[in-house]
Amino acid sequence: MSTHPRRITRALLSVSDKSGLIEFATALSSYGVELVSTGGTAKAIKDAGLNVADVADLTGFPEMMDGRVKTLHPKVHGGLLAIRANKEHVASMEAHGIKQIDLLVVNLYPFEETVAKGGSYDDCVENIDIGGPAMIRAAAKNHDDVTVVVDTSDYAKVLGELAEHAGMTTLELRRKLAAKAYARTATYDAAISNWFAETLKDDAPDYRAFGGKLIQALRYGENPHQTAAFYKAPGQRFGVASARQLQGKELSYNNINDTDAAYECVAEFDPKRTPACVIVKHANPCGVAEGQNLLEAYKQALACDPTSAFGGIVALNGTLDAEAARAITEIFTEVIIAPDATEDAIRIIAAKKNLRLLLAGGLPDPRAPGLTVKSVAGGLLVQSRDNAVVDVMPLKVVTKRAPSEIELADLRFAFRVAKHVKSNTIVYAKALATVGIGAGQMSRVDSARIAARKAEDAAKEQKLAYPMTKGSVVASDAFFPFADGLLVAIEAGATAVIQPGGSVRDDEVIKAADEHGVAMVLTGTRHFKH
Repeated sequence: MSTHPRRITRALLSVSDKSGLIEFATALSSYGVELVSTGGTAKAIKDAGLNVADVADLTGFPEMMDGRVKTLHPKVHGGLLAIRANKEHVASMEAHGIKQIDLLVVNLYPFEETVAKGGSYDDCVENIDIGGPAMIRAAAKNHDDVTVVVDTSDYAKVLGELAEHAGMTTLELRRKLAAKAYARTATYDAAISNWFAETLKDDAPDYRAFGGKLIQALRYGENPHQTAAFYKAPGQRFGVASARQLQGKELSYNNINDTDAAYECVAEFDPKRTPACVIVKHANPCGVAEGQNLLEAYKQALACDPTSAFGGIVALNGTLDAEAARAITEIFTEVIIAPDATEDAIRIIAAKKNLRLLLAGGLPDPRAPGLTVKSVAGGLLVQSRDNAVVDVMPLKVVTKRAPSEIELADLRFAFRVAKHVKSNTIVYAKALATVGIGAGQMSRVDSARIAARKAEDAAKEQKLAYPMTKGSVVASDAFFPFADGLLVAIEAGATAVIQPGGSVRDDEVIKAADEHGVAMVLTGTRHFKH
């Protein structure tokens, strides 16, 4: 393919993010490029001692309506859209005094940032850019002749080509920048449309768009033959997308997926109340516990299923300290994620060069609204995030025996965990720690049996006299359709049950609980997770 070089003689710069602007403008000037700019951008360039024409000089019209109208003019869009090799276009430019614009540099009003900061309705609307997207789309369409830049990180690429090609850019670069430009305006419009939908409480708008900015290209996807990349969505939710990776290998697709599952689960446990730890393997918790400190929480979580924990993800709801760091590094762990870490903990983790340490800066709010998206053949399934929390659920006692205060605390704990385990879900818990987890089974009975068997295996490995399910409580993410699953849990040693209820056979299930002296509470809220 021919490089199809195009010389840059005139550049229009209008940016909200001025990082790197002066250095870039200075370099352009050194190639003899005429600079045209607007408002605050023009002032910044002038203050740096560079020659710059105001866009009003180009159009013959002043900025008006508080800057809402400044670039929406034929002398701007004609200069961007004119095909240089088209004689009629060139004639029109000459007839109307339109000068060609060879380089457009625009980054948009900070709409996403305004929303993330909780801006008022009027502030958010005022930060919807109109002229910027219009110019970007025009320049990108005419990329045969025009170079368009929407990201400050691309300044170096443009300057590199100007140096290599004597003040010109190649078609290859212009095409790549045009593609990026359209992706940027699409992402921007998606953020605006989704904000309107949320503001108007429209759960099913006629059109739905989603966008994000690349965090990293991944080596491969869920399997080596799949390609993958990781994107950050608009807005601020603490987690793997917000985290700083201090050390370790590059995260894989599965690492990111599992780390997200672990961190969302540990966020259910308020760090002001108690430290907590979640260990995840293949997107399912294999151990969860609260404790007096993170070390105790980690040890109790590990005890649930030490075999599955090998090569897992560890999530903590507080600042990682040295004691917890030492314990976690005793076995092979893929990722540790926490809101923060002490310097001592960071030094301890550093001895394990392949262990990834992520500091997310905070915990995601389990009560916060939001959307989840899943692709299906030919479409998207969009739903509100499961932000129901057991702390505010009215628990209805339906058995003759009510749970004790100790059982009640364990029941709430188990239901918090069940929310984050793939359905069908059964979770046994005792002393604010999981002691058996059954996940992702077609039959709830099988989940109950698998969880009990895992508890038996853990007891053998740790040389316990009996499985920890003896005297435990049990949580089910959805109702028991028959009494059989409950009877398996009772046989495993469960003394109290928490479940949503709502089965046509609730009476049969409650009767079975009463016959065995087991307490049962209903939440009225289901936590399916698929």
